[in-house]
Amino acid sequence: MPTLPPEHSRSSRLEAHQAREIAESFGVDAARYDRARPRYPSALVRRIVAASPGPEVLNVGCGTGIEARQFQAAGCAVLGVEPDARMADFARRGGVEAEVATFEAWDAAGRTFDAVIAGTAWHWVDPVAGAAKAARVLRPGGLLAPFWHVFQLPPDVAQALAAAYQRVVPDSPFTFPPDKQGLDAYQPLATRAADGIRAVGGFGEPEQWRFDWEQSYTRDELLDLLPTQGLLTRLPPERLAEVLDGVGVAVDASGGSVTMPYTTVAVTAVRTSGT
Repeated sequence: MPTLPPEHSRSSRLEAHQAREIAESFGVDAARYDRARPRYPSALVRRIVAASPGPEVLNVGCGTGIEARQFQAAGCAVLGVEPDARMADFARRGGVEAEVATFEAWDAAGRTFDAVIAGTAWHWVDPVAGAAKAARVLRPGGLLAPFWHVFQLPPDVAQALAAAYQRVVPDSPFTFPPDKQGLDAYQPLATRAADGIRAVGGFGEPEQWRFDWEQSYTRDELLDLLPTQGLLTRLPPERLAEVLDGVGVAVDASGGSVTMPYTTVAVTAVRTSGT
């Protein structure tokens, strides 16, 4: 789900994990985020659980607790780490234990885990420092598994979003180019995650897992989802409304609903013993 594709910057090559003002902007409407963001494929959850040596899971960037609740339902004990206190509070109200900190600064206090997961959040973590921290808190044989949702807007809707955003925020260093969606936008983030894992050592060779699926949205459902994207969370209400109006016109022209193909990509690596 492209929230900050660094290769699309028109100014400096800002790394995602350095853009703290965006990384910590999602809590502006935590209820909408939890309601609108899609859940992760059950096949992904089952595969991570099966590949982990036990049920204790650390959820980096747990947000409102979406993936944490899914792993709890699969029998796991989940601890969340979340830099935005508003998101962490929402997660706690949903039954997820959550501590407020960036992962890099978080104090594990000697605790270790069978898996470290991150749902559409690892790009907000320094890829080397994050992998090193994961290596310290994972038990031998434990699994590091950051994963991302990637979706493909229909071309006419993507073009309407790009046009509306560029009209409303003409001086933004970021864009929504329709030809850079899906895996084209997110593969660099997965590659950086794998490179960070290799750089710190202590892990086996990273693997990339892929799960393809699709989801249909009514006009209202899509317009509920889009404000949870990182480039829209900080827009003033009147500017956000103008962007959504432009997208709404395109959805209406498409019959009032859209079906979007999704790919969920995970980068996984096993913590080796004796390192």
